[in-house]
Amino acid sequence: MKKRYNVNSLPVTPWKNGGGETREIIAIPSTQAEFSWRASIATLSQSGPFSSFPGVDRTITLLSGSEVTLEIDQQPRRLLQWQPVAFAGEQSVFCHVGTQPSQDFNIMVARAEYRAEVSVTAAAAAATEGVCLVLRGRWRAGDDRLAPAEGIFWRGQRVTLEPDSEQAMLLFVALIPQP
Repeated sequence: MKKRYNVNSLPVTPWKNGGGETREIIAIPSTQAEFSWRASIATLSQSGPFSSFPGVDRTITLLSGSEVTLEIDQQPRRLLQWQPVAFAGEQSVFCHVGTQPSQDFNIMVARAEYRAEVSVTAAAAAATEGVCLVLRGRWRAGDDRLAPAEGIFWRGQRVTLEPDSEQAMLLFVALIPQP
């Protein structure tokens, strides 16, 4: 399975606490947990606590907008654009949002089932299972040509993404099943 998406056409779901909204890219079902892995784009519009996800590893990558600082177990960690930050879902996380809303890319994996390797790259990247988002320039995956705010997710087949323009940047997530 390989499927293309555009961030701007993903359904928007407001958070229950009113602190933002989510555009879910994909959630892979699990028989043991809420999901095996889940990818989404979140808009952070106000400061507040993150929900707890025991047994889940999370990686957040700031895409755009105002400054964001996460207090992870009371240790401040400033999010910098296109630099992934990983933490355990059971950790206490408070998010401080700047004066304007911010957008971030989220990948969450059930720790017992998957490990996520998240990178921002200008070089070709490949995986048998994963999700990606074009940040800048154009990229290609076989016959698919992707522009900024577009991406693909896939399972069960090796997919290679290659830059198709100068200064192309890609957020790439390889999902590795746990033994």
